Amino acid sequence: MARMEDLVESEQAHLRHLPLPSFESTPWVGGPALSERRVAIVTTAGLSLRGEKLFTRGSADYRVIPGDADTGDVLMNHVSVNFDRTGFQDDVNVVYPIERMKEMAAAGEIGSVAGFHYSFMGATDTGEMESSARELAGMLKEDQVNAVILTPV
Repeated sequence: MARMEDLVESEQAHLRHLPLPSFESTPWVGGPALSERRVAIVTTAGLSLRGEKLFTRGSADYRVIPGDADTGDVLMNHVSVNFDRTGFQDDVNVVYPIERMKEMAAAGEIGSVAGFHYSFMGATDTGEMESSARELAGMLKEDQVNAVILTPV
């Protein structure tokens, strides 16, 4: 990841003026033990499958990644020029920890791995993403997901 001082001034100004959400309280949600939870991945790494439509700057939609997709077909097309993809290129699990989750399910540490996982493109106006996020929440509910690993990128 680039350091702020390494960015051109216009990019620094843009980033400094992005709105930051404020949360009045910390939500607490109960639920089953981790060993009984169905877990999905939601990332902002701009991931898609080979052959799918790529994300563009400001994309507020998401891509669905089937849990059984070959990780060699998972591509990162996050559009920020300031984003370092080296870790992802070395190991997809850095931003999409599907293999680690499958290992955890096999070991009984989590109940199961969801059938589908989801990727947004980061650095997008959250207000623009709200309808997509609500739609995705419904899909997670239909898949009986009760835990999500968020990998913000």
